[in-house]
Amino acid sequence: MTNADPPAPRTVVPIEPSLLIAEAFDQAQVTELRHSVTSCVRAAGLTGQRLDDFVLAVNELITNAVRHGGGQGWLRLWRQAGHLLCEVADHGPGISARRLDDRSRPAPDTAGGWGLWLARELSDSMEVETGAAGTTVRISAGVGAHEHIGRHRRD
Repeated sequence: MTNADPPAPRTVVPIEPSLLIAEAFDQAQVTELRHSVTSCVRAAGLTGQRLDDFVLAVNELITNAVRHGGGQGWLRLWRQAGHLLCEVADHGPGISARRLDDRSRPAPDTAGGWGLWLARELSDSMEVETGAAGTTVRISAGVGAHEHIGRHRRD
């Protein structure tokens, strides 16, 4: 190739970083982490009620990790194939099978017990792995043209 030869055509492949947040937290970081999650999911394409619902679901999970999971946890937020996924893990004593199997809405006058129910209702999917070594909860929300409405569909 000489200076007179035209440059070879190049293919530009956009690089989309999939990992948005990976952070350990305790009670002191809950508010700051919620703000970071809000900024990231907004930048990733969630808006309006979908954004508010997903952030509230994440907030419930990080609050549960602090209250019931040993006082601290780890959060990962990433994009994958048109979805936002958030995983919150802790090293608490785990969640009982009875509690996990109970998918009914808590009574309105119940002071606690809303976290997992809300996270399940406000996200498109929720998976829980739990045991004596801790709990990991993963939720998702569709982003873009094929967004889901979540489990709280208002048809």
